[in-house]
Amino acid sequence: MLTNGKDFRILERTAEEIELVFQCRGIEIEANLPEIKAIIGREEILQRRSGSLNSVIISEIISEPGLLVFPETPAIDRLPIPSLDATSEPITNQQLIAPIVEPKLEPISQGEPSMKTIAIYHNKGGVGKTTTVVNLAAALSKQGKKVLIIDLDSQANTTFAAGLVKFQDEDEDDIKDKNVLHVLTFEELFSIKEVARSTDFCDPVVNVVPSHIDLMSKEVELTPLGYSQFILNQKLKEVETDYDVVIIDTPPSLNLYASIALISADYLIIPSDLKPFANQGLNNVKGLIKKANTSRKIVNKPPLEVLGVLATKISTNSKFRTSTLPRRVQLIEDKYGFEVMESTIFEREDLAKCAELTEIIDDIEIPAPRSVLDFKPESDAAQEFKTLALEVWRKIK
Repeated sequence: MLTNGKDFRILERTAEEIELVFQCRGIEIEANLPEIKAIIGREEILQRRSGSLNSVIISEIISEPGLLVFPETPAIDRLPIPSLDATSEPITNQQLIAPIVEPKLEPISQGEPSMKTIAIYHNKGGVGKTTTVVNLAAALSKQGKKVLIIDLDSQANTTFAAGLVKFQDEDEDDIKDKNVLHVLTFEELFSIKEVARSTDFCDPVVNVVPSHIDLMSKEVELTPLGYSQFILNQKLKEVETDYDVVIIDTPPSLNLYASIALISADYLIIPSDLKPFANQGLNNVKGLIKKANTSRKIVNKPPLEVLGVLATKISTNSKFRTSTLPRRVQLIEDKYGFEVMESTIFEREDLAKCAELTEIIDDIEIPAPRSVLDFKPESDAAQEFKTLALEVWRKIK
């Protein structure tokens, strides 16, 4: 099935249901041909026709003997289809057309803590942390999850990308008096509920605990206070029934705020462009994880669970994707011992444009960024973050 000419899927019928057995982007088919042929080659299809498992393959661009070829058909979730035994009549398009149904995230298992906290961290800058944070949050929100973003980076890029910087100069700064610094500084005051703000960078909205440049100068004062690294962890417990997912953005450094994020989170995603400098930084990430796990024991938290390295800002060049990218992925796993996540975030123009949107208010141009899922919901970039949200939820629920 080639969904809207972009998303290639192989569906397999088991009993009365149709299950997804393979998925990739339409432009990734060439790189995945060996795996695709292993599933839908002539011999495999004949075996399925003679047994109880039946597959329907719908494609516009792969035409091999033994395959059914149709024009593009809307995406389907679970769809009853005729059997493909030897006596079956040919299947028509009309039998397969169904309304577009987005995959839905399953609820968290009963008996488990409902709120899951994910830190997005790499000590190398420029690898797409902010882009990952805001668009993953938007993708989860659109799946009906209640999401909170916490910006722990003094550069406040996530605060900006979430649309909270609506002022032109410091005299109009409405963040300086209530931001993440206040959450970290005062043990009894400035709860997350009090500091968090709703945003309009995506719909449904998510809440954001904003950062501020003052965070940078206050690190020296907070570091000697041993309890400061545990305050966020404690305050998150106060809102564990208010949110399904908390996503923490981090500074590209090995400082106190990065440590606080790794102590407070349940899971870690490491965005990386997989280039040499980012790869070298993975050893530092390992060291900080080890340090954070030592501190986590103090508050009876299990070791941080690493969901994997997320390939970000990846070139869409076909030769790079089929040749260089697989080698870089293998290097991460072999040399640095980190699993690379299934999802990939490619470097796309839409991701840059949606972060640079503005609006005119009283003849003044004000930043008005949007998530890529709101800016261009049918774009490749939006689909990639939808896929990432599904993978993340599968791993944490």
